[in-house]
Amino acid sequence: MAEPRRRASGFDNVQGARVLVVEARFYDDVSDALWTGLKRVFDAEGVTVDRINVPGALEIPQALAFALDAAAKAGQPYDAAVALGCVIRGETSHYDIVAGESARALMDLAISRGTPIGNGILTVDTEAQAFARASHNQRDKGGDAGRAALSLLALKRNFAAGR
Repeated sequence: MAEPRRRASGFDNVQGARVLVVEARFYDDVSDALWTGLKRVFDAEGVTVDRINVPGALEIPQALAFALDAAAKAGQPYDAAVALGCVIRGETSHYDIVAGESARALMDLAISRGTPIGNGILTVDTEAQAFARASHNQRDKGGDAGRAALSLLALKRNFAAGR
């Protein structure tokens, strides 16, 4: 399996960004591990984070839309967002629905709103796989979701500045 090639830090023009994190707490331990990796990335980049929790992965896009709307209405829009959560395959097709529909809805939001969104919703077969991917000293998928959101934010800001 190929290993990720991560940019350690130093994203252009993201310092001071305001980022929304919507986190599914269905698997609390996995969510905590994802959050640890994400927080390390954001702290290193000087990003301000607002964090809200929802029960499961299907609720993430809805909560994200509510929060983006409320923040924009209040004149304090978010610069980017990150979704954190975990879907573990079970005995029924429910896994496929939750994994696919949450990803589709996040992409729909990102495209329709022009909001950089990092997708840190793990889709795995076992709890062991979830912990291996969530742990910041193993696969660090929470950190990866944060880096994705910041990379997209930097790109968006560069285009806006004519670069």
